[in-house]
Amino acid sequence: MSRRISPRLLTACLVLALGAGTMAASGPASAGPAQDTGQIRIPDPYCYDEPSQPDADLSDLKAAFNSSNWMQILQAMYKRRWPSGEALAIAQADDKYWDQFVDKRSFEGFAESMMVAIHEETHMWDLDPSRTEWDVHTAAWINSHQQALTVPLHGGFPRKEILPLIKDSLSSSMDDIYLRDETQGEYRLQGVLAEQNAGLTGLPAVTVLQEYIKGIGASNARDIAATNLRYLLLYLRVAKDKHPDYWAKIKAEPKLRDLVLTQFLRTAYWLEKSAPYTGKLGSKDADKITAANYAPQNIAILEEFTGRKVRLDSQKHCTA
Repeated sequence: MSRRISPRLLTACLVLALGAGTMAASGPASAGPAQDTGQIRIPDPYCYDEPSQPDADLSDLKAAFNSSNWMQILQAMYKRRWPSGEALAIAQADDKYWDQFVDKRSFEGFAESMMVAIHEETHMWDLDPSRTEWDVHTAAWINSHQQALTVPLHGGFPRKEILPLIKDSLSSSMDDIYLRDETQGEYRLQGVLAEQNAGLTGLPAVTVLQEYIKGIGASNARDIAATNLRYLLLYLRVAKDKHPDYWAKIKAEPKLRDLVLTQFLRTAYWLEKSAPYTGKLGSKDADKITAANYAPQNIAILEEFTGRKVRLDSQKHCTA
């Protein structure tokens, strides 16, 4: 399996994660129990924030890295630079699928492969049958102290229905897979949220390791985060316009409303932190997609659905 990440590889891995009988059991006990933050509404005003120390020294870990101690190194490097990555790695340490996603040949390749590895292990955590019942309720690993659990979904409609709202080619490679593909296009809100969360977790995984990334394995990390937010916002617009009964159901779910708000603010937070590394962690199209995400009709649907106003100035990771 190539470690040069492409949307098609991510799709194949997602299908693996969703396949009957392939879901790896996670080990959350070693990382502490998940905190069901959906029981307490997000305060207002609110700013998404998450601890990270991207300048923490990793030279000793790089020198010690080898193909047999990679999990120890993974946890240690994220403990220093991104504690949420450490916590996820601890929770998923026993997952047999790590080997399919991790490049063990060099520390640089290892760092580069973290976009895929953390993306896919987020799927494995989120979609574990102990947490998610497909199309009924979902879970989302957000960070080391915040996870959304039993978020109601009420089914939904095929995500391919958002295609008429995409008027540009900025996300065409992902559109071909997630929206136009015969199987993927039929996924409903569950698929939208699962892919959005995994892509968004993969972005900080490489943002905090950017100086070690020499190849193209993480070169669409920012594009993936921006595009999946696009899909979520457009899905809400189609829900309101074309499926009013479904819109009413999901709009009445506080956990789902809070998850959507959190993911919007979290995307803004990590796109800003990764912006200096455009070219290495994303194309210029990521910023164009982001600008489209802030079009008035998209902000309007977000604010109507969540019941919160969001800031459109330099503090885009905050409510107003």
